[in-house]
Amino acid sequence: MGNWVINHGLSALVIVVWLGINIFLFVYYYMLYEYNPEYYYTRKIIGSALAWARAPAACLNFNCLLILLPVCRNLLSFLRGSCSCCRCSARKQLDKNITFHKLVAYMIALHTAIHIVAHLFNFEWFNNSQQSTEETLDAVLSNIDNKWLNPIRSDHTNPNYVAFTTIAGLSGVIITLALILMITSSTDTIRRSYFEVFWFTHHLFVIFFAGLVIHGVGRIVRHQTEVSILEHDFLYCENHTVEWGKVHECPIPSFEGGAPMTWKWVLGPMILYVCERLIRLYRSQQRVVITKTIVHPSRVLQLQMQMKGFKMEVGQYIFINCPSISQLEWHPFTLTSAPEEDYFTVHIRSAGDWTDAIFKTFGEDKDEGLKQMQPRIAVDGPFGTASEDVFHYEVSVLIGAGIGVTPFASVLKSIWYKYQNSDAGLRTKKIYFFWICRETEAFEWFADLLRSLESNMEQLGKPDFLNYKLFLTGWDSAQATHIKVHFDKETDVVTGLKQKTHYGRPNWDKEFYSIAQAHPRTTIGVFLCGPQPLAKALEQCTNKYSEINPLGVHFHFNKENF
Repeated sequence: MGNWVINHGLSALVIVVWLGINIFLFVYYYMLYEYNPEYYYTRKIIGSALAWARAPAACLNFNCLLILLPVCRNLLSFLRGSCSCCRCSARKQLDKNITFHKLVAYMIALHTAIHIVAHLFNFEWFNNSQQSTEETLDAVLSNIDNKWLNPIRSDHTNPNYVAFTTIAGLSGVIITLALILMITSSTDTIRRSYFEVFWFTHHLFVIFFAGLVIHGVGRIVRHQTEVSILEHDFLYCENHTVEWGKVHECPIPSFEGGAPMTWKWVLGPMILYVCERLIRLYRSQQRVVITKTIVHPSRVLQLQMQMKGFKMEVGQYIFINCPSISQLEWHPFTLTSAPEEDYFTVHIRSAGDWTDAIFKTFGEDKDEGLKQMQPRIAVDGPFGTASEDVFHYEVSVLIGAGIGVTPFASVLKSIWYKYQNSDAGLRTKKIYFFWICRETEAFEWFADLLRSLESNMEQLGKPDFLNYKLFLTGWDSAQATHIKVHFDKETDVVTGLKQKTHYGRPNWDKEFYSIAQAHPRTTIGVFLCGPQPLAKALEQCTNKYSEINPLGVHFHFNKENF
């Protein structure tokens, strides 16, 4: 349990606090509308459905305040920079922004469903009271004309008509449809295969928030005014409806609608998000110059670019758009250059329709250098990720799978520059680097960087600073024979590096045990850029080999999320 707390304790606390606030708001507003004297007569018509409608509405306000914040990438990057003095576990929460965004969306869907069902009962009971011919209390309340209580003013209508003709009803229908489309189109299948469907439907949030703001303008949830409560004793008068307006003790009660409150909750986040989009729009219009393109094996394209005012940190990522391929699609790519360089680079592996098109556009004529007429590229970013925290640990474990090695290219390059400039202030004393690939060709573009770093660290007298292991998970019989024949060579036959390539998948238990034994009483950062199954295996190891003792070895797990 203690090991789990190290990696997930703060995340669990955030979720518990969030759920606690939701529960508190629900219970508080349920009790308010269920027992507040102002709503006594309202409850006589619609009963507890009033409280069941208003309690989730309060929770909707709170969650709609939160829903936009996790997708404000510039805000998150600013917070990450502002929290640089905080512990890594605190900054790590910012990397779970999309997960939290989804949780809030599910909570909104839940409270929306409760709110809708309750109001359907409300409309039905309001309508029944209006059409009643008996002299019951709810019928009398429904026929008060001046400062009315029942929003259904005619006995020649039905709940469906009211739902589609009132401001609250019509805006509620629009909000619900927008929410359904946004949630259903956000599944991984649609988002990855039909990105433009996801993009268009997700931007229905503009209609969603506009509907939220005007939803309460009609003020259909009404209550007895304070003056009326003082003049009209409902506990006495409810049993003497025939005397209403005839005796001093029972004047005809007056009612008023509650002021719209949702706009007060969502106005701030909406302004923040508008600023976010304006910043993105401004960046997307900046001129990006592609200074070099290189085609690597395994259909990996390297783009080297320059943009005025571009500043980055290690491990950050950018979004790239190519209008000639798709006006709407923005794809995230980790920066593989170092902050010390006067350009920035990304490595793009051809693995889908958009990346295939980018590869064909910029990588077809490899031997011709840069083309004379290149399509325009737009860049948004850079944005912070977990890899920024690599230098906050004395020992860091970097694990990349396939093209997932890209954030660590930036880290390793930056280390080389820092040591070249005799930067003795570097806190990191040891780096373990693991790279897992299926094909030998995938090693080639990154091996040059490793060879250079290996050579430079030896010259600086720090040959043990970087401990790297490359794992090849796929090979054919011809490759196996060639490897066997040249096994005794001083350098590896696949990469040309001094450390030999390993074949098969890593034994993570063995690796973590070895690292834990080598660095007792140390907090070790584990950074992964790879698939979810690998993340689960590594997360289990970080929990297993972290000690409960505060002075023992602790592994902090971090995963790249875009």
